[in-house]
Amino acid sequence: MITDVHLGVMANVLGIVIFILVITYHYIIANQKKYMNPQFHRGGKPGPVPQSPTTSFTNLPRREFRSSPSGYSSPGAASYYSNYSNSPNVGCLTVVRMTAMAKFNRFIHRLVHFRQMDFEFAAWQMLYLLIHPQTVYRKFVYRKRTKDQWARDDPAFLVLLAAALLFSSVLFAFVLNLSFSGFLAFFMWVVVVDCLLVGITVATILWFLSNKYLRRTLDQDVEWGYCFDVHLNAFFPLLILLHAILPLLFYGIVDYPYFLSRLIGNTVWFVATVYYVYITFLGYTALPILQKTHVFLYPITFLFIFFVATVSAGWNISQTAMDFYHFRAMNANR
Repeated sequence: MITDVHLGVMANVLGIVIFILVITYHYIIANQKKYMNPQFHRGGKPGPVPQSPTTSFTNLPRREFRSSPSGYSSPGAASYYSNYSNSPNVGCLTVVRMTAMAKFNRFIHRLVHFRQMDFEFAAWQMLYLLIHPQTVYRKFVYRKRTKDQWARDDPAFLVLLAAALLFSSVLFAFVLNLSFSGFLAFFMWVVVVDCLLVGITVATILWFLSNKYLRRTLDQDVEWGYCFDVHLNAFFPLLILLHAILPLLFYGIVDYPYFLSRLIGNTVWFVATVYYVYITFLGYTALPILQKTHVFLYPITFLFIFFVATVSAGWNISQTAMDFYHFRAMNANR
């Protein structure tokens, strides 16, 4: 039975979380302009990028360019590519081709060097995944044009996501009254199974389907690392809704045999899963080499039917989920 002390603690925790989010929001908004500028570079001021007179597109004959069949061109080539593609320099940028192993090694190298990670930009991405996710994928497009890579090359987002998983697990341990060993078991389940294994499975399936059925052309393919990044982007808002907001509402509002309690609890799950599908749709729509990406929105119809059916049938999904979380952490019913 929930007591006044528990309600007071949960109210204080909720107030602290809201206060931190407000401070973070105003801090990131103050630095928004430098991230919204596609010509922003660390250590320099945004401005026009100079072009060499010998490599500028405006100085080359128009007949030497033709449209790319895939709708996308290599970095620095704008929307055209030159017949003189043997040159290492295109426009004002240098085309850098890296193997998948080289990209992975660079990612691991930055992971073990704390100062090379841009946590401010990662926090900016997390904030905009909650309020305006389209803006986040514009940075992915810019990364492809400058670094020839769709997937993230900075592990800061992954580190902050791990921290969010840790804090949400602490909140769940308090709500479910778990012991320290139960908290560790719950945390490992959330990280290894819910985030990584489910993410790897979803990313692999969508990577295979996108490359096999949705590509406009065969000269480029979808990166698996980008598919996993799309999952992480969609997983963060779902984590906030189900592992931060829902536990605070559970004992005070949701954990009752009333229609309103069931409606609120199931609505939180419905909104979280729909937002996951929507951000996934935005991620694959940002790829110019894909077509018919609206198919990623089809699951929303089935989710809505399932939502109406569960509310009408009297099934409180939040209560079932809490029982399952407690069972797999403590191997016993709540």
